[in-house]
Amino acid sequence: MDFTHENTFARDFIPPMTTITSGIGLEVLPDLFCLPIQIVNVCFVGDPKETNEFVLVDAGMPDCADVIMNAARERFGQNCKAKAIILTHGHFDHVGSLIELAEAWDVSVYAHRLEMPYVTGKENYPPADSTVDKGLIAKISPMFPNHGIDAGRWVQPLPADGTIHQLSGWRWLHTGGHTPGHISLFRDKDRALIAGDAFVTVKQESLYKVITQKQEINGPPKYFTTDWEAARESVRHLDALKPSVAITGHGLPLVGEKLSYELHRLAEQFDEIAIPEKGRYLH
Repeated sequence: MDFTHENTFARDFIPPMTTITSGIGLEVLPDLFCLPIQIVNVCFVGDPKETNEFVLVDAGMPDCADVIMNAARERFGQNCKAKAIILTHGHFDHVGSLIELAEAWDVSVYAHRLEMPYVTGKENYPPADSTVDKGLIAKISPMFPNHGIDAGRWVQPLPADGTIHQLSGWRWLHTGGHTPGHISLFRDKDRALIAGDAFVTVKQESLYKVITQKQEINGPPKYFTTDWEAARESVRHLDALKPSVAITGHGLPLVGEKLSYELHRLAEQFDEIAIPEKGRYLH
């Protein structure tokens, strides 16, 4: 598709890597579909047996709009319709194709009010910290884009009461720490969780583990996390909800007893498992 604006990330270094699961979608629940794109996941919320409409959670890597739109048509039909795009946060790998998708679908985008400066082009995120881990991705992370994007034409704050008008039964939770306005989405009736990067199920700092998708629960990606006290509280909040299934921004979904055990262990041992021994954002 020929978009009418310049690629927001055209001049940036984008990590040339992908996972073995990239492009292989997974139906976690009848109305919850996880699509890995290179090193990050996007989610489609909607039951294709009941409707051709859906909500997209996060917008993937740069230059992946066609991949996401093709996946939407394959799952929901050629005449499918996006009702909204919900952002867990605005890092480059979660908004990489946002403007292209919003323009193509002519759809509203929603983010937490504390995330608005970063998705309206008014502020940049702090630069990544390469000192947090010995893994190769951590070491090259300062090369990743940390600038905000200007999606101001489409983006607006989420309702303050925690509701999501286009997602009946779901509510958003402020799970800050990784970014100031990071959110997760939770549905009480079946305890389904879309966690974003509040916690992940792969060691995101390690190139080998990212490529192979070796499943292990971790806190938020260390190199971009700037408030570790808030990150700890966010994980404890999510653990207290006792989710039955969790899709995270990076890594394979976790379900059932394994999710319960691993998430509780992370909440109880967050300092040992998640927080780096050193780093510029520790204090």
